[in-house]
Amino acid sequence: MNGSFFDVFDDEPRLRFGYVWFFLGYTNIERRNYDFLVMCLKYSYFCALKKYTFMNHYETVFILNPVLSEEQIAETVKKFEDFLIKNGAKMVSKENWGLKKLAYAIQHKKSGFYHLFEFTAPGEVVAPYEQELKREERVMRFLTVKLDKHAIEWAEKRRSRLKTKA
Repeated sequence: MNGSFFDVFDDEPRLRFGYVWFFLGYTNIERRNYDFLVMCLKYSYFCALKKYTFMNHYETVFILNPVLSEEQIAETVKKFEDFLIKNGAKMVSKENWGLKKLAYAIQHKKSGFYHLFEFTAPGEVVAPYEQELKREERVMRFLTVKLDKHAIEWAEKRRSRLKTKA
């Protein structure tokens, strides 16, 4: 019995990195809770490996060019919503704030159509999403922020206030 317990996984780097290890020994476990179960007979341990993807809560506000038609605005918003859903995000809320005057001119425009997306997604989704926002010429400005627990509570209160007003 030379080597360590981890020597069993030297040939499979995906079993060592990116997974959370559970050394369960001889305990009785519910195997249906795990993606797969690997039995290591060499050391008489059960190693349950489960891949965790942490879903962070994000909020994006973007400003669309004011010269766009209603169809173009709806098409652009749908494009970004589909992009998020296709990449594993779950839409929490989507709001159209309408045409608003800007505090200062952006691209020689003094107003823009504001939209808010609130979504949960793995962290890897945000960079390609922002890249798509940068590439879209209809988007004048955007900001994506990760919400902490206090901001999530505030967003829920804001949504409930909007529902009661409507």
